[in-house]
Amino acid sequence: MTPTVNPSLSLNLVADLRDLFQFPFMVHALEAATIVAVLASVVGWYVVLRRQAFAGHTLSVMAFPGAAGAALAGWPAALGYYVACAAAALAMAGTGPAVGRHKSVASAVIATVQITGLAAGFLFLSLNHQILVGLETLLFGTFLGVSSSQVLVLLAIAAGVLAVTALIARPLHFCTLDPEVARARGVPVRALDVCFLLILAFAVAATSQITGALLTFALLVAPPAAAQLITGRTLAGLVVSVAIALVVAWLGLAAAYFSIYPAGFYVTTFALAAYVLAWTARAARGRLAARRRTRLPSAGVLESG
Repeated sequence: MTPTVNPSLSLNLVADLRDLFQFPFMVHALEAATIVAVLASVVGWYVVLRRQAFAGHTLSVMAFPGAAGAALAGWPAALGYYVACAAAALAMAGTGPAVGRHKSVASAVIATVQITGLAAGFLFLSLNHQILVGLETLLFGTFLGVSSSQVLVLLAIAAGVLAVTALIARPLHFCTLDPEVARARGVPVRALDVCFLLILAFAVAATSQITGALLTFALLVAPPAAAQLITGRTLAGLVVSVAIALVVAWLGLAAAYFSIYPAGFYVTTFALAAYVLAWTARAARGRLAARRRTRLPSAGVLESG
């Protein structure tokens, strides 16, 4: 069975869902998106907490020269993603933690890595004109052509990354909130910084295969940022972050299937909408709390009078 040329939404949602799941390529895409959404939202929660969004963006940019260089060398594109992102993570980790006077140094090194990655990517593209055809897919992602073997590889990598993240979660959270106290108590802050950047590198490399190199933030930052606006609790925040990322990924793929526009556009749009809704809800709660605080003293004055 082959997919229809231009599938479109109807008033029968059951039929639309059946249409969405009847083709293997779409089932594989949904499986891959689910894995990537869980991975990116968990790792991204720590990215937002540690204020390392700039580092995450740089690693997502490095997925571009990684895939382009792999194509030039005749390697699998996914291998290029992981190699380039891991190398960039190690380069950025050499600056040490971005605290105090080291902030400007770390930012400069991260920016240098990013610029170098972009320059290398365009160099690889100019040396191998064949990959220019897939430039849009490389940058903005696609849900077409995801095989069952790719899904299994993503699952294995995600399981390994999440396992390591769970293993270092408590000391990582401690050194994120107060690195100086953590260092004084013997927590290996430097080693945790390097380890987390490598975790972030693998998460970005996996996410980039679905969202593209330039739209990784759609799942890596927006859902965790929205979750942290909703709740400040660690476990609850992680659960909310995963839930938002899953909804964003599923809706993005479904919308792309029933339209002519790429999945990355919809994933990014829905992620932005989730963040805006969370920000609006938090602002509304803040205004209500402020009004209640202003009313309480007035009520107390009336009672005393």
